[in-house]
This record gives sequence, structure tokens and C-alpha cells, in this order.
Amino acid sequence: MKSPYIFTHKAPKEAGEKPAIFLLHGLGSNEQDLLQLVEELPFDCHIFSLRGPIEHPPGYAFYTFEEEGQPNQAIFDQVVQFTKLFIEEAIAEFALKQDELYVMGFNQGAAIAQALTVIMAETLRGAVALSGFTPQFVIDEYRKLPLSNVRMFIGHGEYDYVYPLAWSKASAAFFEEYGAHVTFKTYPDGHGVTPDELKDLMAWFA
Repeated sequence: MKSPYIFTHKAPKEAGEKPAIFLLHGLGSNEQDLLQLVEELPFDCHIFSLRGPIEHPPGYAFYTFEEEGQPNQAIFDQVVQFTKLFIEEAIAEFALKQDELYVMGFNQGAAIAQALTVIMAETLRGAVALSGFTPQFVIDEYRKLPLSNVRMFIGHGEYDYVYPLAWSKASAAFFEEYGAHVTFKTYPDGHGVTPDELKDLMAWFA
């Protein structure tokens, strides 16, 4: 891989053309964080877990911001493009099954995942956004492709005081408007992933 991204790659158990999922962690975390959430995926696949390119102790970030919900657009746009190139390079290098590619993110990673869904609707089969949001400039300015072939799982805590539930509801409505098949679920939790949410997510993948 020529990409400057630091990442963890877990190969499928069996050889041959396989699906792939690209994981994008939250603010202050790292590329090991979301691996635990996909240990019981109901299919054999490549797993690529990316480390955010910006240091944010005790971990990393995918973009900077002055207040929650308002990313620095120049940095955000650049990271979205870098991530898109990473996915395209992985498709070529690892002979991925191109009709079964997924992105999955939590917190900042969910925002990046949703932006990628907007610009890569012809490439991605599905996207998972956990406790995230779609930046307003993505809604207003990104070129939108038809999303009728994309399936999305959007999950959010009802008591999330980091990213309000209303942000996730707005994201679900936005993607539904453009034709995506959206599964939107809420959970009696704060800013995290509950066992019930994980169970629903694995059922959605199945």
C-alpha cells in the first residue's frame, strides 16, 4: 500500500475474492478500538482498521474542530479524499469483492464514514455510523450520487450528550431522502455502543 495511513489489516480465513470492511475510530482513540466490535461478523472478510492521521492524546483524530459538530472543513475534506484513495488502493491490491465493501465508524469515524457514503455510493455496499453525524457542509456541498444501492445502519444513544441524538436523526433523514436503505436505531445509553446495539448490528450484517 502506498497510502500514508497507518492501519491494521486482518486477512480473511480463506483465500479468494472476499468482502471488506473499513473501520474508522473515534476522537482520541486508535486503530485497535473498533476491532472488538467486528469479532463476530457473520461472513469471512478483510478488515482494515485505520488510524486517524492527527495526534489527539491519548490517541488520534480524523479531523480538527473548534466546537463539536463543526469540523474544520479543509482538513475534513482532505481526510475524506485520502480515505477514499486508501479504499480504492485496497480494492486493487487485495482483490476485494467489489460489491461487498463496507465502511464503519464511531464518533468522528462515523462522520467520515457518512461523507464517504455520499461520494462513494457506486463503490460501497453499506455503511455503519455509530454515535455520529453528517456535517452540514457535506449535506450542502458534496456531490451526491444516487444511494439506492446503499444500506446503512445508524445507531445512537438516547442520552448522548457529546453528539445529540437529533444529529443522528437528521443524518438518517438525509440519507433516506437520497434513497439509501436506512436502519436507524436508538438505545438507552450515552456516547457508546451497547450489547443490544452490537447484536442488532450483527443481525444487520447478516
